[in-house]
Amino acid sequence: MEGGWERARHISRRVARGAADAGRATVRATKATASGTARATKATASGTARAGKATARGARGVGKATRKLTYAGGAGRTGLGRLIELSAGNSACDALVTVALASTVFFGVPVGEARGSVALYLVITMVPFALLAPFVGPILDRFRSGRRYVMAGTLFGRGLLCFAMAAAVGPGDLPTLFIGALGVLVLSKAYNVSRAAIMPSVLPADITLVSANARVALFTLVSAGVAVPLGAGLTAWLGSAAILRVAMVGFLLLGVVAVRLPRHVDSPDTEEEGAAPRWRTLLKVGPAVAEAVWANVAIRLFSGFLLFFLLFLVQDEAVPWLAAAEPWARDPFFDIPKTIALLAGAAGLGGLAGAVVANWTRNNAPQLIVLATLALTAVTAIVTAIFFGVWTALLISLVAAFAQELGKLALDAIVQREIGEEVRSSTFGVVEAVLQLAWVFGGLVGLVLSLTESSLAGLVALAVALTAALGWLLVSRRQRVRATKAKLRRQRAEAPADAATPHATPDHGAPAPDHGAPAHADASPAYGPTAHAATAHPSTGHASPDQPSPDYSGPNPSDEVSPYDRTVPNGEQPPRKDKLDSTKPLTNPNG
Repeated sequence: MEGGWERARHISRRVARGAADAGRATVRATKATASGTARATKATASGTARAGKATARGARGVGKATRKLTYAGGAGRTGLGRLIELSAGNSACDALVTVALASTVFFGVPVGEARGSVALYLVITMVPFALLAPFVGPILDRFRSGRRYVMAGTLFGRGLLCFAMAAAVGPGDLPTLFIGALGVLVLSKAYNVSRAAIMPSVLPADITLVSANARVALFTLVSAGVAVPLGAGLTAWLGSAAILRVAMVGFLLLGVVAVRLPRHVDSPDTEEEGAAPRWRTLLKVGPAVAEAVWANVAIRLFSGFLLFFLLFLVQDEAVPWLAAAEPWARDPFFDIPKTIALLAGAAGLGGLAGAVVANWTRNNAPQLIVLATLALTAVTAIVTAIFFGVWTALLISLVAAFAQELGKLALDAIVQREIGEEVRSSTFGVVEAVLQLAWVFGGLVGLVLSLTESSLAGLVALAVALTAALGWLLVSRRQRVRATKAKLRRQRAEAPADAATPHATPDHGAPAPDHGAPAHADASPAYGPTAHAATAHPSTGHASPDQPSPDYSGPNPSDEVSPYDRTVPNGEQPPRKDKLDSTKPLTNPNG
């Protein structure tokens, strides 16, 4: 018995020592685990910090490079760089709204129901826009002394509409979504009108209008191209409502940036009080602007038609590479999602190419660029109708976006050059309305013809329409050129008869007739009788008393009365015309 107790105590001591050893091992393992966890945590934190610093350095590098590009050529001094950055942010937010609404209204329903929803959207968008658009331009012209605040108002308004649409996504309130989309579209067009109207005010001396418009378009397209896939991924992860709220925050921040634009973008109100407002229609913009507008109308019809026609043909598998009856005859790579992605990529590449080519052709005539783009679309439509396939579909998508971008940039340059400051916004409002209606009409025609599920019928009709439009514009241009040449020949024929008739020497001492000459012309000796006593010889450049004094009694186009040409009291110096506004940098005098 005594030996048993000894053995039990011995066993107990051994068990206790084993338990103690196990406890010490557990403590050591815990310390090692804690130490390893701490080291891993430190390593993770250090790696995250290094990654964050690298990302921040990359973001700063991209920001500096972008700022260097946007502010190049004097754009930072005149305010063009800020306008480019504002337009790029506006384009990104518009792209987010488009992605959110597309996933809600368009791609969220079956193909058969999508046609009705899209047609309803186009009609609801077209009718009120046609009624409101003629008033947008005159309203902006009346407030051209506060264009910064008008642009900020369009951005703030779109932010509020995005908040309302985000609240309507959950319950599926389609009327609210349609009305909100219409408001976003109208305010977006109002922003584009204001942005295009102030372009001559921020134009540097070394940059042409086509080049400046191309630079803005290039950055807006790049920002939209980055925002579309990002918005699509976030929409799939967070939903459309969250993306609309992100767009709301972006629009509100951009509104603050718009208010901080340079002050010289606000044009002074120079119209006389009580003057009747000047309205612009397509028939009152001049032949050059009207020709460019009609060419762009044809291009927009082509673009809207092609978008919905090809999209629904692909959705219905009515294209040759998807319509094969045998599965083995189909191309496994070009399925419906990949085809739509490739068409969208081709369109995006075409838009970028149009902006780059517009910058490259900055020294060419914008009228010729517009007609050349229309001719390119007509030829491409004919080739695609004959050899329709996956590669020609990609080609026509690229050409459609290319022609739309290049033609619109040339049209903007023509309007900015030909139309005066006081009615420029009205003209841009008319142009934007006509182009939007043309795009909507083309989309509706594309929807209707896609029901036939025949690619040949739609493309042939498109090719015929584009060819007819190009022929009509060329014939009209030829007739206008002939009429101008005939008028010049008549004027040259009448010139010898007028030269043979003796002219009476004007009496410079008598008051000159009021034909727009400066009112203070007689206050300086340079404008007195001695200024015309001797006339410079055309070959030597020296004054010759034998040459007769030129006749200044006729109207002179350069004798326009400026704000500085006014009568001043005797003994005072007239105001100098070369005084500059200290708040406005030097801009292109030909803008």
